[in-house]
Amino acid sequence: MSGQVKKGYARALDIKHGRVDMSHGGGGRAMVQLITELFAKHLSNEYLAQGNDGTCLPQGAGQLVVSTDSHVVSPLFFPGGDIGGLSVHGTVNDVAVMGATPLYLTAGFILEEGFPLADLARIVESMAKAANEAGVKLVAGDTKVVEQGKGDGVFITTTGIGFLPAGIHLSGNLARPGDVLLVSGSVGDHGMAIMSKRENLSFDAPILSDTASLNGLTAAMLASGAAIRVMRDPTRGGLAATINEIAQQSGVGVHLEEAAIPVKPEVEAACELLGLDPLNIANEGKLIAICAAEDAEKLLATMHAHPLGRQAALIGKVVEDPNGFVQMKTKFGGRRMVDWLSGEQLPRIC
Repeated sequence: MSGQVKKGYARALDIKHGRVDMSHGGGGRAMVQLITELFAKHLSNEYLAQGNDGTCLPQGAGQLVVSTDSHVVSPLFFPGGDIGGLSVHGTVNDVAVMGATPLYLTAGFILEEGFPLADLARIVESMAKAANEAGVKLVAGDTKVVEQGKGDGVFITTTGIGFLPAGIHLSGNLARPGDVLLVSGSVGDHGMAIMSKRENLSFDAPILSDTASLNGLTAAMLASGAAIRVMRDPTRGGLAATINEIAQQSGVGVHLEEAAIPVKPEVEAACELLGLDPLNIANEGKLIAICAAEDAEKLLATMHAHPLGRQAALIGKVVEDPNGFVQMKTKFGGRRMVDWLSGEQLPRIC
């Protein structure tokens, strides 16, 4: 289309050299052109193509599960991913750990005037790839443009919609003394990938974000027949915040084994260098599950058979404790409290 004028539009978007301007959010031809030649080019499907103020969707069987999340990560492109894929993965995972099948997404974009169209296209392509891999479709969206200096390139808000089959009920208040706690893989990868990029840290083995959609793994876990009480994805606040939240919801305590928690050597080294605790670092492609102790081996075997669960490990147990304390046996044989963060450790990580 280069050098041609499309009927009803201005000259074709210059994706390679062009930038977002205020007219792209003004509701006129420029905005329609941006939507048509960039967003719809990569994200279009039969639902989005309806072209109305709302999208009519087929009704699925079971309960409706809805989750929404805003993504403001900095930098927008980081080792192992970018804000586009992250915005899909994060919301898909929030629906999936409820035991539901994610099917649809909506997306709202806040674009800053002057943002390169080439970078925007790269982000949208990443979203399309992530959605296709997760088996979900983007069915509605919105774009707004703010003046230069009043944004930070791109912010994306996504809402996920899925259906929860009858008979499945997972909740943070269902953990019981005697249950065990499993994690699907190494912790702290995403947060430290962000930090290594910001601080220009380099290691012999580069730290890559673990950002990924977990709905394939959750489906396999549910199909195993294990008595799963809770599933959560430990994002902001990391493993520590997520486990404390469940302990408070269920009115139980949790005892962790530090030696059993998988942490990659490069992540551990980066945390030591920066004075951070891997248990407080965000993850974007991991989950924790609490299940009945007698089903632990079966569930672990199922997780190990999935590409996103090969490093899965049993890391602790649920105990009686009306105070809801989370404690950890250290590698040196001592015991320490694992508490919530008192402040924001790593800003703008998702």
